[in-house]
Amino acid sequence: MQAPETIEVENLNVGCDGGGGPLGHPMVYLSLEAKGEVDCPYCGRRYVLKRGAKAAGGH
Repeated sequence: MQAPETIEVENLNVGCDGGGGPLGHPMVYLSLEAKGEVDCPYCGRRYVLKRGAKAAGGH
């Protein structure tokens, strides 16, 4: 089993669709506000706030 992907982002809110086009999953919106990181409940991708990011709100 392949380890989930980790993606560095500069926003506190991100959208994840699995990245597989029609093979992905429904779009979910996730918030990094609590811990600075969050895992997608569908595909397991981990989104982490990029070091030094100003933590902008928006998608």
